[in-house]
Amino acid sequence: MKAPPHYNAEYRVKDDYYYVDMGMTEERYGDNTKNRMDTTYVGYDAKPAGWQKIDRVIEAQPIKMPEQHVDTDELFEVKTQFYIGNYQSAINEAQKLKIVNPEVKIERDVFIYRAYIALKKYGVVISEINNSSPLELQPLKMLAEYFSQPTKRESIVLKLDDMISGNFDINNYVFLIVAGTIYFNENSYETALKVLHQSNHLECRALMLQTQLKMDRVDLAKKELKTMQEIDDDAIVTQLSSAWVNLLSGGDKLQEAYYTFQELADKNATTALLLNGQATCYIGQGKYEEADLALQEALEKDSNNTDTLVNLVVLSQLSGKAPEVCNRYLSQLTESAPNHYLVKEFQIKERDFDSLAIQYAASHA
Repeated sequence: MKAPPHYNAEYRVKDDYYYVDMGMTEERYGDNTKNRMDTTYVGYDAKPAGWQKIDRVIEAQPIKMPEQHVDTDELFEVKTQFYIGNYQSAINEAQKLKIVNPEVKIERDVFIYRAYIALKKYGVVISEINNSSPLELQPLKMLAEYFSQPTKRESIVLKLDDMISGNFDINNYVFLIVAGTIYFNENSYETALKVLHQSNHLECRALMLQTQLKMDRVDLAKKELKTMQEIDDDAIVTQLSSAWVNLLSGGDKLQEAYYTFQELADKNATTALLLNGQATCYIGQGKYEEADLALQEALEKDSNNTDTLVNLVVLSQLSGKAPEVCNRYLSQLTESAPNHYLVKEFQIKERDFDSLAIQYAASHA
């Protein structure tokens, strides 16, 4: 039989098919299928032994090949800058984009408002998001109000309790992240996990992992990391999650975590978030001088970064620095994050000390 023409074609013989394609060749007779690479057209002499011989071609027509779609994420750079903690750059990149797709526009706005929240610019979010805003954006207003209005946190949590006890859209990953974040900050870890586990969105999985680490369940976090790696091993969120797990695992894993933070910095930008990750690795290894250098660089990038100030308070005590150094960082932390658990713990200890001092003085009067 003459070789098939130089285009992809389907040859139908009664109820059987004979496919020919340059490159990957598929031969199928009835329910039998075989794929193989070939750089020439396949004639009948190439059919496997035992296959039914084709006597004649009844009809031939071009095969419509599937279109090749290139998965391009218009928000890739925006997401990258956000995840590594370069929040202002994320906003700047997002505002440069000229997006046509309405769904992508909403997602862009999600990252813009989340970046403003991370920068503690809560007023922007609260003033711009209203009842007519897309459903994906509205949870972010709740998050901004939660962080900016401590006196309203109890009522916000009660409202959130009502929302998750009823019917809500589990496909709205923004709501799940907001709910998980609020419960995380309320130390309601079980509730956070209950909300987040309903989604396979990578960020929801990452927040689950962070919550498990906060609960000292490194074993569960490792399982969660494996799930994330199966979803997208190359994603920055997955890489950061791997570093967090390695940090909590300690030992030789500390160096692996350090390399992850360094690689992300080399590929993108050095940020306070990545520097704090490296500093924590150094502290775990007892390399206090290196940790201090990393934290000082982080402080230059963001003088009010909560994680930087917390790590400096801890490091100043571990390295035996003068008490006034620790007090200086603690005062700065108290001013920028008055509701941080470390600030509250110090305040409780101060009150306990003052109470004991008064009792001691009274007993020796």
